[in-house]
Amino acid sequence: QVQLVESGGGLVQPGGSLKLSCVASENIFDFNTMAWHRQAPGKERDFVASIDRNGKIQYGDSVKGRFTISRDGAKKTVYLQMTNLKADDTAVYYCAANIPFRQYWGQGTQVTVSS
Repeated sequence: QVQLVESGGGLVQPGGSLKLSCVASENIFDFNTMAWHRQAPGKERDFVASIDRNGKIQYGDSVKGRFTISRDGAKKTVYLQMTNLKADDTAVYYCAANIPFRQYWGQGTQVTVSS
């Protein structure tokens, strides 16, 4: 059973930064894509960023230029560096890993942007 464990969330002031980590129980290159999604209270889960096996990266429109996804294969970890955080970035952030016909999710980590 694949396990994904997120960490690094917390409370940060507007304009601040946070770095999230997602540690996988498997070799991350076994997955087609690893991604970050987020869900704010009362809203649907939205795509944030993804990186595929070949290193192709994509970002959601609302985070382009502010967030950076990266990975460390040796540590089985995918990161999300978040800068210039805004109140609208407040959400639970989830890590996801995809293989054909299946998607795995972590439990999420809360990010709150507030003064």
